[in-house]
Amino acid sequence: MITAIKGKITAQSEIAVTLETNGLSYEILTPVSVLQRIQENQDSDGNIRLITYHYYQMTPSSGVPVLIGFLNEVERDFFLEFIKVSGIGPRAAVKALNKAIGEIAQAIDRGDTKYLKTLPGIGEQKAREIVAKLQNKMGKFTLMRDRVVAQTPSVQLSDIEEEALHILLQLQYKKPEAEDMIKKALQRAPNLATSEELLNEIYKQRKSS
Repeated sequence: MITAIKGKITAQSEIAVTLETNGLSYEILTPVSVLQRIQENQDSDGNIRLITYHYYQMTPSSGVPVLIGFLNEVERDFFLEFIKVSGIGPRAAVKALNKAIGEIAQAIDRGDTKYLKTLPGIGEQKAREIVAKLQNKMGKFTLMRDRVVAQTPSVQLSDIEEEALHILLQLQYKKPEAEDMIKKALQRAPNLATSEELLNEIYKQRKSS
């Protein structure tokens, strides 16, 4: 049973990270409330340690091992309580926890089914079941300070912006930084026709700053 794993993040999606350690790569499902705080919890060498819930997803012919990652034991404890609710399996729980766990725990504690219905996959009946099962068990979880940043709508990029962004990411720039450089370059020179021209403008911009 894998209870924790430490390594470097080599890939990331909306619901998972890939962690490389000792020559092996592990896909680890991660709730949004965890995923948004992973970068700030990396050590100076770029490693992250995740506390994991390890289970087997059964199919008619086999069992597929699945890892779900958290930043600490308290988050995992909340997850273990959450999946005790009838009809909420591990994968459904990962998708549902797209807001701060502390906020979700507070909503459960006060019986706020309206709030719980805003979680992905949670309807009226399921929200009532969550409250009925967990309402008096949320004490320590309500104290969590795991702020989750509201997701802003993604901006549609042009082809040359997409190409420039792709190249900047390969050059190890962080996505927000790369997007900001592209935005400022286009404000200075809105008539750029190719990604090469856009990257040259970004170079000039950085050289003069």
